[in-house]
Amino acid sequence: MMHRIERTFAGRPLIIETGRMAKQAAGSAMVQFGDTMVLASVVVSDKKSTLPFFPLTVEYREKTYAAGKIPGGFIKREGRPRDEEILSARIIDRSIRPLFPEGFQNEVQVFVYVISADQENDADMLGLLATSFALNASKIPFFGPIAGVRVGRVEGKWLLNPTFQALEFSDLDMVVAGTEESIMMVEGGALEVSEEDVVDALKIAQKGIGELIGMQEELLKKCAVEKMAWTRNEVPEEVAKAVGKAAKKRIEDAINQKEKHTRIQAVEAVKEAVKGEMATALTPEQLPFVGTVLGDLEYNALREQVLETGLRVDGRKPTEVRQISIDTSVLPRAHGSALFTRGQTQALVAATLGTANDVQRMDSIDDAKETTKSFMLHYNFPPFSTGEVRPVRGTSRREIGHGNLAERALQGVLPAFEEFPYTIRIVSDVLESNGSSSMASVCGGSLACFDAGIPLKGAVAGVAMGLIKEGKKYAVLTDILGTEDHLGDMDFKVAGTKDGITSIQMDIKIQGLDLKIMTEALAQAKQGRLHILGEMDKALPTVRPELSPWAPRIVTMMINPEKIGDLIGPKGKTIRGIQDETGAELTVDDTGLVTIAAVGGESMERARQMVQAITAEPVVGETYTGTVKSVTAFGAFVEIMPGTEALLHVSEMRHTRVEKPEDIVKKGEQVTVKLIDRDERGRLRLSMKALLPKPEGMPDAPEGGEGGDRPRGDRGDRGDRGGRGGRGGRPRE
Repeated sequence: MMHRIERTFAGRPLIIETGRMAKQAAGSAMVQFGDTMVLASVVVSDKKSTLPFFPLTVEYREKTYAAGKIPGGFIKREGRPRDEEILSARIIDRSIRPLFPEGFQNEVQVFVYVISADQENDADMLGLLATSFALNASKIPFFGPIAGVRVGRVEGKWLLNPTFQALEFSDLDMVVAGTEESIMMVEGGALEVSEEDVVDALKIAQKGIGELIGMQEELLKKCAVEKMAWTRNEVPEEVAKAVGKAAKKRIEDAINQKEKHTRIQAVEAVKEAVKGEMATALTPEQLPFVGTVLGDLEYNALREQVLETGLRVDGRKPTEVRQISIDTSVLPRAHGSALFTRGQTQALVAATLGTANDVQRMDSIDDAKETTKSFMLHYNFPPFSTGEVRPVRGTSRREIGHGNLAERALQGVLPAFEEFPYTIRIVSDVLESNGSSSMASVCGGSLACFDAGIPLKGAVAGVAMGLIKEGKKYAVLTDILGTEDHLGDMDFKVAGTKDGITSIQMDIKIQGLDLKIMTEALAQAKQGRLHILGEMDKALPTVRPELSPWAPRIVTMMINPEKIGDLIGPKGKTIRGIQDETGAELTVDDTGLVTIAAVGGESMERARQMVQAITAEPVVGETYTGTVKSVTAFGAFVEIMPGTEALLHVSEMRHTRVEKPEDIVKKGEQVTVKLIDRDERGRLRLSMKALLPKPEGMPDAPEGGEGGDRPRGDRGDRGDRGGRGGRGGRPRE
């Protein structure tokens, strides 16, 4: 049976519907906001997984038919998901994962399809809303409902779920997911906003989340189903006691190693030793629980130590940042580079400057036409960075997510494209990882931009915050280790300048976080960020004044849009010829903006002169050297610019009378002339005598002319003196 609810949310109609589509799934829901529609379906396996983690997968797909489009390329069907689809899937996954019961191991799959796109309203938060309802309306155990909203701010006014058009004017774009009481996930970018502004945005988001949860609860009363039966593997008490007695103290000692691999090896050595001891002390039925108890002991040991002593496993205090070392210009031929090391996390970051031809072209259902992207940050996380051996199967979802987080952090401080017309690509190769490699990529990316001479508005640094929370006791940790991320309750990344936040991301493993702890974490993150910025300032305080000698130089010039065709030439022949001859790269847009890029000033200047020669407009009063194209009885036509001819009348060749123009100029001859007139029809008149000294005793030319004979009715000078072509007086009948 179909059930449906419709309300007005953020000034637009919002519909949640279930029971009409995908009815064989465990649960499904359609959500419509404006004319954007998403369908979410959830399914669950009846068998319990043996994997050591909860097997949840989320797939988010945009159907091109949603926007009335056909996929590009040779294969006319949707292929691998775009980065934006993967990022949306990650947002949904991170929001719902903490709300499944601990110990629930049945495989769950979530599919979200965008089936209509109005190119005004984003579908990602609708996908989360549909997923939440589908899970709650299914037999799958889930501590919901939850909801998510996007928050923007335009001219000081907060907006919930702003349109794409409104977001272009917003100084903040943040998505927030949570329950009515607490926050589960935060993701967003901003233009150097304050910590107080972020807290205000979270408060606005919670109000919207409350409305959406209320809608779900009202509709769930009509279609709730009984939850499936499942059992959690409970550890026998005698196993917990035996393993705890044998391993607790040894694990507490093992985890307090400052070096990552030494700590891992010490903990693993204890676990292996205890498993060997338990092989004779426990029954075969009890042995599978030994690993679970050992994992719990390690988890509790780290957390208890932080809460009780205020010291972390590497000896740091909760607010302390690891030691930082920085090297810049480490790659001789890269346009800008930096090696940023913080503790045992290290990123080699390179910045490359390209031209307008290097922009990334993207086709999306959210845009009516193809869009371009002139700034990219790519993050790579090879297995050797953690000392592991694992297969490499292309760019992972984690790499896409971390790269997007770092990209947003730098996006807000980039110069406008009009001021710095380069395509910028930053690549962060993580060489070592022990916590917060994405924030190391932010710091290294900022330094690489400074090294490349990219005029950022300010340096950007990032820090990852953690949380240990047991009941009412908690500790916020600055610059977390990989172990603290794995065994802690929160991964909260904040990046920005000394003036404000530019990027933020929060994931938690507990069922929600209140604003008090978030406010404290933001304040502590600011202290850490300012400390890291201070260390970066010591290494490279300002943008280098000159670009790398290997970077292209770019100049721009405006031409008359009517001359674009002349510059391009038939089938691009002219512009290609300029590029082939000079080695420069040329682009021209519909407004007449020509961009010339070249490595080396000579080729760039030569290309600029050639473009100017083809597209320049003749200026009255300027002197030109041109070629005589033809000679007539009344003068000659001279090409003063490529494709631009002007009349050199016989009366303008000399101060004295000239009987035959061919006595003065010959076809193909180079002559120097002055442009003396352009009439209302655009016809040009030249003069040679204006550049020659006047003979002594020659009277000045009469008013209205420059002396000499007037034209005799030729087509090039019709009606100068009032007649149709005669010497003056009244016109002939």
